[in-house]
Amino acid sequence: MAFAAEGASIAVAARTRAQVDSVADEIAGEFGVETLALDCNVADAESVGRAFAQASEQFGDGPDILVNNAGIAETAPFAKTDEPMWQRHLEVNLTGTFRCTRAALPGMLERGWGRIINIASIAGKTGAPYIAAYAASKHGVLGLTRSLALEVGASGVTVNAICPGYVDTEMTSRGIENIVAKTGKSADDALAALKRMSPQNRLVSPEEVAALALLLVSEEGRGINGQAINVDGGTVLF
Repeated sequence: MAFAAEGASIAVAARTRAQVDSVADEIAGEFGVETLALDCNVADAESVGRAFAQASEQFGDGPDILVNNAGIAETAPFAKTDEPMWQRHLEVNLTGTFRCTRAALPGMLERGWGRIINIASIAGKTGAPYIAAYAASKHGVLGLTRSLALEVGASGVTVNAICPGYVDTEMTSRGIENIVAKTGKSADDALAALKRMSPQNRLVSPEEVAALALLLVSEEGRGINGQAINVDGGTVLF
């Protein structure tokens, strides 16, 4: 919605058809820009290929801006982190980012302009108990971001990562439900515990993440490349 407010045409892609239809309709209705709702499972290479082909067919070109925001986050002690759970995180969070970037980058290089934004996490910079698979996948996203940024630095394409702390989204709500189920804490107590992880004692808003994304795609942000920028109220200071 933040990009649409600036006049960008928008392709919204996810596995949940009803949700992407709803978001695309809301964007088109509020901002009057061209929108496209796409079924896409980033864990499936053929699904990614179809989605990008549909977007190119409608918009007449590949994307100028790619935001890799698909992700999963599951928790378990390492001893109970089985191989399927490990692979799910790598497949969605890391390989999904790789697949979408591979689909978008050739057109950007051909046009001499592009912006790739990978939504990572402060867990991509630090470890934490019970999230070995998630943290490893997000560390991988940062390695991909930095390596590709150096590779395409002279091309007019920039590649950056945004590393949020806990954001006020459905994913965090599910995390609170998990804390309640496993610890017996109330939902209010679980939320308060997450808020206390930030020196600002609050969750980050989606709008704060979007504002940084807008800076990264702007001409004023063209000198920012290969960076992993935290939006976390000061939780992680590097």
